[in-house]
Amino acid sequence: MQSPVLRGYRSDVGAESKKPTGIVRGEDGMPRCWWGDSPPEYRAYHDREWGFPVADDVRLFEKLSLEGFQSGLSWLTILRKRDAFRRAFAGFDFSAIARFDQRDVSRLLADASIVRHRGKIEAVINNARHAAELVEAEGSLAAFMWRFEPAPRAAAIDRGAVLAQTDESRALARELKRRGWRFVGPTTVYAFMQAMGLVNDHMEGCVAWAEVEQARAGFTRP
Repeated sequence: MQSPVLRGYRSDVGAESKKPTGIVRGEDGMPRCWWGDSPPEYRAYHDREWGFPVADDVRLFEKLSLEGFQSGLSWLTILRKRDAFRRAFAGFDFSAIARFDQRDVSRLLADASIVRHRGKIEAVINNARHAAELVEAEGSLAAFMWRFEPAPRAAAIDRGAVLAQTDESRALARELKRRGWRFVGPTTVYAFMQAMGLVNDHMEGCVAWAEVEQARAGFTRP
């Protein structure tokens, strides 16, 4: 698991991190990844969204933008503000965001319902313009992003095998940066890949693991 809690995770730090399970059982009796049972926002996100494959360009752009906003913060903070971010950023329609100007930057910096960080706000606008370029060159964001899907694993992982970044996330981050994108480091990009289903990082024994595997098996790669 990367997106909500594991940026900078190291498997050699702390007694808890040495336990190779990573499963908790909630009050409903369902086994979940250790991060996914509490608070309730995490449970819904874990059960219904995280790891299920996505090919919609707007959702992909939204998630990569929100991962950039998460830098230095908790994913829970961003998740609780997600509806506000959607209102502020035109539903993350990057063709609309690409037309934002300094008046929009000022508007967003004054919006207390989102994270008011000039660099991150300007990065989303910048990235929207480059997203439009990428779609023109590659056909869609999805077609481009899914080229970096790792080879499928033979089995589920446990907590001791969780990574903060991979060769694929480093390659995707490099290519995005080459194309002018900002706030897309390899750890941010791997969090995005986990959340959007390019990899199934639900833990061994997690109730969602098999559902995600089934969804990925039936998913048509763009």
